[in-house]
Amino acid sequence: MRAIDAGLLVCHECHHLNPQDSALTKQYCARCGARVHARRPNSLVRTWALLITAAILYIPANLLPIMTVNSLGKGQSDTIMSGVLTLLGHGMLPIAAVVFIASILVPTFKLVGLALLLYSVQRHQPMSARQRNLMYRFIEWIGRWSMLDIFVIAILVAVVRFGNLASIEPGPGAAAFAVVVILTMLAALTFDPRLIWDNTESDNDHD
Repeated sequence: MRAIDAGLLVCHECHHLNPQDSALTKQYCARCGARVHARRPNSLVRTWALLITAAILYIPANLLPIMTVNSLGKGQSDTIMSGVLTLLGHGMLPIAAVVFIASILVPTFKLVGLALLLYSVQRHQPMSARQRNLMYRFIEWIGRWSMLDIFVIAILVAVVRFGNLASIEPGPGAAAFAVVVILTMLAALTFDPRLIWDNTESDNDHD
């Protein structure tokens, strides 16, 4: 049974269960005073908007240089993929694998996974509620690793400062990639996971 079926509203801030009062048009949490809703207002619309914006910015994030390495007066710009190939060329397979997973696989999976989750919930596609929930939890879990590439660039920019001999500068691709990561994190936050269970009965997911 869902909380809404029992006449309860869950506070988004403190997760306190509040008895639903049908006589009130606006209801607030008895514990923290935050506004409570049966479902987050416009959750699907907001999540779609953030997701589509992230997908658009994901193109320049991969095509534009993510960093420029200046050595002895010569500069070499690398995109995410060319950086991975450069690392592979220098025999740094573990680092290349980490960058590829964190910067290519994780954002791609988040974009595709969230899109499939939204489409499944909105169109009531044949995917069980437990499958949707597992997908959502996994998307939340892997989201934290998306910023790994940005952290590496920030550390390199701060550490590698040898005047005209060598320096590393962040490129426009890094800014676009950081925005993509932030937008996908916000998309996961604006999505109301309780929508997953709203059509549980139609999914025949009782056991």
